[in-house]
Formats: sequence, structure tokens, C-alpha cells
Amino acid sequence: MSFPSAQELESHLATRSYVDGFTPSQSDVVVFKSLAAAPSASEFPHTARWYSHIQTFSAEHDTLGGGAFAAKLFGAAPSASSAAPAAAPAAAAAADDEDIDLFGSDDEEDDAEAERIKAERVAAYNEKKAGKAKVAAKSVVTLEVKPWDDTTDMAELEKNLRAIEQDGLVWGLSKLVPVGYGVNKLQITLVIEDEKVSLDDLQDRIAEDEDHVQSSDIAAMQKL
Repeated sequence: MSFPSAQELESHLATRSYVDGFTPSQSDVVVFKSLAAAPSASEFPHTARWYSHIQTFSAEHDTLGGGAFAAKLFGAAPSASSAAPAAAPAAAAAADDEDIDLFGSDDEEDDAEAERIKAERVAAYNEKKAGKAKVAAKSVVTLEVKPWDDTTDMAELEKNLRAIEQDGLVWGLSKLVPVGYGVNKLQITLVIEDEKVSLDDLQDRIAEDEDHVQSSDIAAMQKL
């Protein structure tokens, strides 16, 4: 493991959603790949929660940004893709486009044949473009949920909150933040797919827990 011990990684993630910064990065990928298996949720709850969260980005590991922190702290060099995550897709797209000549040669003598070739190339170009997978737009959201008073069972509040399941919704790390007079609010990070999850609808569902929840607010939101 890149950390000296499993307990040090657990302590590091106890107050953080990610290994470094506020979004998934190559620092998370380096540590994730250094683990031989998923951590025990009972022994290392924060690490297990982080591991499950980073696992949802498996298809995007090679294109996540960052990497300098991982190299400095864990002695691992950032991947080539992290140095220029957008460059490879752009170069690939440009190469694909260059492979297809939409207009054929200027030396074509047979106009009918030239038109036929051009039509075939346009069709091939459109087919290739249509076949490219669309990357789902995602956002990282920091949500704050306020209880009624200091007698509210915050563990039960969080349990009910995480019981809300929806396609495109992944709950992340959480912590209690003092508000005053012995009252704590729950601050929790989540990742959503923008086309699948409405934050307004999600907050309406959270408000249904009337015994525990007074209100909820979006403290921060960032596109991935």
C-alpha cells in the first residue's frame, strides 16, 4: 500500500472525500490500485466507502486529472494520461476525422463515380461518429442536512439518507459539523449523473424524513 499502514489511510480519509482535493484524481487512482482488495467496511469504514466511490470511476481512471500529489506523497509517477487528460481523446478524434476524406480527390474525372465515393465516405464518417460512446456528465455535490435540535439521532438521520437509492446517485463520505448549542448538521458528499438525478427531487425525498430532517442545502457543487 502506498500509505505506511491501512490505519493511516483510514485516518487520512476520515475527514476527506478524496485522497487529494475535492474531486477524483490520479492520487485516488494510485492509492486505489495499490490495494489488493476492497477494505473491510467494519474495520475501515472510511476507506471502504472511498474505495466503493472511486470504483465507480473505473472506466475514467486513465483520464482523471491530477497526479502530482500522488507522485510527491506516495512515490508514484502520474500516468501519461493525467498530464494531458483531454489531449488523447482530442488527438484520437482528430485522427479519426483525418482518416476519412469527405470530398475525394480533385483529380476525379468521372463526376458520377466521384459523387458515389463521396457519399460512401460521408456515410462512413457519420456512422463512426454515431458509434462513439457519450460520456455521462457528472457533478460532485456537498449537501448539508440540518436536524431539528440536539436531541435528533444523527446516526439514524444518515442511515435514512443513505437508504435513498437511485440510478446515477452515489453517496460519498460524511461528517458532522457543529452549528451551535450542541446541534450538529450532517455534511455529506455525493456524485450524481446530471441527466438522471434532479437535486430538487432528491431534496424533496430527504425532507420526507420529517422526524429527523429540518432542512437541506447545497453547500457546493462542481462538474467533473
